[in-house]
Amino acid sequence: MILAKVIGTVVTTISHQGFKNRRLLVVQPLVMEGEKADEDFVALDATHAGIGDTVLINREGGGTRQVMRDPDAPVISLIVGIVDSASIE
Repeated sequence: MILAKVIGTVVTTISHQGFKNRRLLVVQPLVMEGEKADEDFVALDATHAGIGDTVLINREGGGTRQVMRDPDAPVISLIVGIVDSASIE
């Protein structure tokens, strides 16, 4: 699981059946100050997140397919929650 910020959307005219009725969003991983961030990536949305939202992402294919209840879905990253707030103490 990682935290990320939604920074964009992906529009497709043709997509895999497993993506039907779900949006593809571009996300930017969040890191601690001084750490190097991973590259932006595309995640399938299961939460109705929008641009600017901080989200929780399951970034492991097997777990993602379990949440989707589709063992054949060609997906690795799934947004599973919208984060209201987070703090580090």
